[in-house]
Amino acid sequence: MKNVTKHTGILEIIGRASNNGHNGNPRYIVRLNGYTAHTAIDSMLGYSITNYDGKKVSALIGTYYGTVTIENVKEDRS
Repeated sequence: MKNVTKHTGILEIIGRASNNGHNGNPRYIVRLNGYTAHTAIDSMLGYSITNYDGKKVSALIGTYYGTVTIENVKEDRS
């Protein structure tokens, strides 16, 4: 991933992406700090990201082959 930056804020799930991963894993479109990003293809984050909807999180956002992608999402308890 390129242009990786760390963001902290309230995560909002916009919806499911129309294209699943190659192995059928779910992908989501999310918003964090004004950035709209997708979960990575065939990432385990596709299964757990719904647990963070509406919660304050820290995450990394960057570009992967031209797609804004979110990864390493953790709940921020501070």
